[in-house]
Amino acid sequence: MTTTEPPRSGARAVDRAVHVLNCFQDADPELSLSELAQRAGLPVSTTFRLAQALVRGRLLEQDAATDRYRVGHGLACLARPALARLGLDAAAPHLYALAAGIKITVSLSVPDDGDALTVFQARPPVSFCHNQIPRERSPLGTSAVGHALLAHTATGARRDLFDTVRRRGFAVEEIDRAEPIRAIAVPVLGPDKQVWGALGVQARASRLDHELVRAVVPAMRRIAVRIGPYFHTAAAGAEFGAP
Repeated sequence: MTTTEPPRSGARAVDRAVHVLNCFQDADPELSLSELAQRAGLPVSTTFRLAQALVRGRLLEQDAATDRYRVGHGLACLARPALARLGLDAAAPHLYALAAGIKITVSLSVPDDGDALTVFQARPPVSFCHNQIPRERSPLGTSAVGHALLAHTATGARRDLFDTVRRRGFAVEEIDRAEPIRAIAVPVLGPDKQVWGALGVQARASRLDHELVRAVVPAMRRIAVRIGPYFHTAAAGAEFGAP
């Protein structure tokens, strides 16, 4: 008879530490101990011990003035090999040049567990505002970057929508806020001609009007073609799914 052993205490502590790190995925750059404990769903005392261990490992930092926690430089160092594998070192100059040219932040997203995950943002030197910052994760089925990722791979459901995205070469999303936001995205194809990522921009709909969309999309598509050859293994293991 096969039995399932309970996780060892060491493995459980690692799982909890990873869970604490994942609490920093949202837009809040810093969290107090109580906020971190609430997000992690752990006792404050347990959260404190885990957070201090992560600080010692340089995966988190603690502000000496406020005692609030934030992502540490050590985590950025660990992320560099993954970002390099994505080809971002080679692509970044092109993305910054695009952002400077169109004066809107350019984001790069890849599929991750049913979402479009933003892995890079290039901000323009002028005309930046926070309305241009996309969500870290956007559902594949309801976002412009998600539709750009799905349009060349999904079949069956919502075929008419994806046919439209393929025909015009970009996807559009209207984001309902106090100041409505318009987002557009174009697919990025790797050397094997498979879609592995999407370039996206967003801004107030009053600024990113249809005239500006027509001007911006060709520039986005040119850069998408230019950076595509850098991504030989970017989509390895990534799974697309129709919504």
